[in-house]
Amino acid sequence: MSDFWSGWIAVISIANILACYWLIKWASKPHANEAAQGDVTGHKWDDDLEEYNNPMPRWWLWLFYFTIVFSLVYLALYPGLGNYKGTLGWSQTGQYDEEIQHAKNTYDPIFAEFAKKDIATLAKDTNATKVGQRLFLNYCATCHASDAGGARGFPNLADNDWLWGSDAENIKTTILDGRIGAMPPWEAAIGEQGVKDVTQYVISLSGRKHDAAMATAGKAQFDVMCVACHGADGKGNKLLGAPDLTDNIWLYGGSAGVIAQTIAKGRTGIMPAHRDFLGEDKVHLLSAYIYSLRNQ
Repeated sequence: MSDFWSGWIAVISIANILACYWLIKWASKPHANEAAQGDVTGHKWDDDLEEYNNPMPRWWLWLFYFTIVFSLVYLALYPGLGNYKGTLGWSQTGQYDEEIQHAKNTYDPIFAEFAKKDIATLAKDTNATKVGQRLFLNYCATCHASDAGGARGFPNLADNDWLWGSDAENIKTTILDGRIGAMPPWEAAIGEQGVKDVTQYVISLSGRKHDAAMATAGKAQFDVMCVACHGADGKGNKLLGAPDLTDNIWLYGGSAGVIAQTIAKGRTGIMPAHRDFLGEDKVHLLSAYIYSLRNQ
């Protein structure tokens, strides 16, 4: 903040406090043509309801003075007058850092003890999975749902269908370093009819009802454009994160329209990295919880 705006804020803040003090003093003094204390003011309602000139209780008046004194003390101790930091040196970032450090001192030893065990062992430890579940609800449920069932574009973690592999180390690597899954758009290369044909062939891979003639034409396109990632049998490639097209499990939806849209326009899925945010020990425990969900 510039010195000009800092000074402007400070002047306005102090001026408002002084104005409140002046207003209280002015309002508490008798004024010309004002009824004497205890007399009626001349205001009357409902024939016999009259207003009397009675001052507010003294403790109420002193309460106003107390708030003024409190505000001045507060502004001397804490930031509030532009760039002035206050005599205590308090700041939001400083308090946040203190709380984070306190949390690390309290909880990091607990996570470090869990980290000494391998993920498969922790997945069978009730206490470990309870802590892992809390981590999951805090950091993962927004995308994958509280039951880990996922949503459109966000994988179900409670089955055994994994784009990058379901072994413990792959799960941990995914959480630590993130993943980027990219399906390129093919409409420009194979045309509108090619998209329809390949769609029918993809549908046929999972044994669903399809147009046989279009699927045959689509297979020729698939063998040229798609086998590099999905394999000749359509079972995918976990090294690339390419999904298995034969199991009828779909990340974005399995209707013909959605499959055609995926082929034509492509898809990009991003799993953000959590290494710097959570740290390896927490990710280790979180991985154990997710590992325990497989096949549920």
